Amino acid sequence: MMEKESKLNLDFSIVIKARESAKNIALDTQKFIDQYTTITVERTVCRLFGIDGVDEFDVPLPNVVVDSIKNDIAIGAAIHIGNAILHINLTPQEIAEKVSRSELDLLSLPLKDISEIKTKINSIVQEKLRQISQNKSKRNELINKYGEKDGPLIYVIVATGNIYEDIIQAQAAARQGADVIAVIRSTVQSLLDYVPYGATTEGFGGTYATQENFRLMRKALDEVSEELGRYIRLTNYCSGLCMPEIAVMGAFERLDMMLNDALYGILFRDINMKRTIVDQYFSRMINAYAGIIINTGEDNYLTTADAYESAHTVIASEFINEQFALLAGLREELMGLGHAFEMNPDLENGFLYELAQAQMVREIFPNAPLKYMPPTKYMTGNIFKGHIQDALFNIITIMTNQRIHLLGMLTEAIHTPFIADRALSIENAKYIFNNLKSLSEEITFKKGGLIEKRANEVLNSAYNLLKQIEKQGLFTTIEKGIFANIKRSPDGGKGVEGVIRKNKDYYNPFMDIMINELRKGGS
Repeated sequence: MMEKESKLNLDFSIVIKARESAKNIALDTQKFIDQYTTITVERTVCRLFGIDGVDEFDVPLPNVVVDSIKNDIAIGAAIHIGNAILHINLTPQEIAEKVSRSELDLLSLPLKDISEIKTKINSIVQEKLRQISQNKSKRNELINKYGEKDGPLIYVIVATGNIYEDIIQAQAAARQGADVIAVIRSTVQSLLDYVPYGATTEGFGGTYATQENFRLMRKALDEVSEELGRYIRLTNYCSGLCMPEIAVMGAFERLDMMLNDALYGILFRDINMKRTIVDQYFSRMINAYAGIIINTGEDNYLTTADAYESAHTVIASEFINEQFALLAGLREELMGLGHAFEMNPDLENGFLYELAQAQMVREIFPNAPLKYMPPTKYMTGNIFKGHIQDALFNIITIMTNQRIHLLGMLTEAIHTPFIADRALSIENAKYIFNNLKSLSEEITFKKGGLIEKRANEVLNSAYNLLKQIEKQGLFTTIEKGIFANIKRSPDGGKGVEGVIRKNKDYYNPFMDIMINELRKGGS
C-alpha cells in the first residue's frame, strides 16, 4: 500500500501504525453497525427489490412500505416483502402499490418460515444485483472503447436547478474539456428523509437527485461521449438522510462517482452520528458492488478550521474513511479520498505547506484516485487573484499526481459559472497539465527542508490523534469536536428516530450477498 521510495522521506513505520489505529477505530465502530439498521437502509432494500414510484400524495413507495411496517421493522423489510410474496404471489412493486392503496396490511399476514422466505426472494435479489453488475460491465466496456485518460480528470460542476438546463451545461462543459460532470443537489436535499421522484426543474442552488434525473443526465453524457470519443463520467451525492437509497439509484443508472463520507453528514448537516455510520456502511457496499468511486469530504473540514493548524485532522479522517471503506468491500482504487487547497494565500510559504500535504496523501494512499478540491475559503471579489490561486492549485495537482481535479473557477461562488469563465478555467488547467506533465518525475525535495519537515510533522500529529480516537472511540471524539471544530451528540441530530436495533431474525439479503462477493473479490 505504499510507494517504494518516499520523496518526503516519510517514516512509513508511522504510516503503518496510523493505519492500524484507524483499523481498530473502524472495527470498534463496526460492532455498533452490525447491531443496527436504519429506516433508510430498509427503504434501500425496497428500492433494490425494484420498488419505485409514488402514491397519490407523491410519497415515495419505499417510504410507504417502510412506514407500514415500522412496528415490526427490526426484522427487516426483506422478510416482510418475502412473506407477502409467499402469501399473495405478487411482485414487490405490486405489493407496494397495494400497500399504498390500503389494500394490503403486511403486518397482518402470518409470518411463514424464515428459511422459506429467504429461498423465495433469493432469485429476485440475484436478478437485481445482476442489473448493477451489468452497468459496471457497460462502464468498463465504454472506457475500453474510448481509452482511459492519462493524468488528472478535470471535474466541473453544474447546478442550474433544472435537469434539462443542466444537460445543456454538462454537454457544453464536456466539449470544453471536462472529464467529470458533477450535478450539485438542490439546497438541503441531504436533510429530506425521502428521495424526490421524477424529472425536476425547480431546484435551488442545485438540482434534486432523483433516479429519473440520473437517467436523463447519464443518457446525455453517453451521447456527448460518443460525439467526443472519450468517456465522460457522472457524479452526484449520496450523503445525507437518504445515503444508501441514492447509492442504489446511482448503481441502477450507472453513475461513476458519488460523494460518500463517513462523517460529513454528522459534522456539516447535523445528522445523527449513529444513523450516518450505519448508512455509510450499506451505501459504500452498494458503491463498491457497482464499481462507483466514492469521494470523501475531508476538504470541508478546512472551511470551518484553519488549513495549516488542522491539516493532521484531514489525514486522520482519510485513514478512518479508508478503513470504513475497506470494511464495506470497497477497493483502494475506488477511494477518492478528499483534500483541498485551502491554505491562506497570505501565509508565507503556504504553497510549500500545501505541496507537502498533497504529496503526503499521494504517498500514503498510492492506489487511491485522490480528489483534490480548489481554493474556496479565501476567494475574494478579486477574480484575477482567484485565477492565480487556481493556477497554483493546478500546479500542485500535476506535481503530485492527483487524479480527480475539481476545477476552480473565477466566479467560484457560482456552481454553474458563465460559459466563458468555465472555458478559461479549463484552458488554464489543460495548459498547466500539459506544460508540467512530467514534473513529478523530475522534481525532488530538499532533504531536511521545509516541505519534508512539514509532511512528517503532520503525519506524526495525525497518528497521535488516531491513537487518541482509538482510546476514546469515534463517537466520543466527534462529541468533543475534534474534527472541523464541530461538536455533535451521539444521541442528537436529525434522523435519530430512524436508528433501529436489529431483531435476532433480521435479514438483509442484498447486504449479505454483496459483502460476501466483494470480500471474495467478486463483482
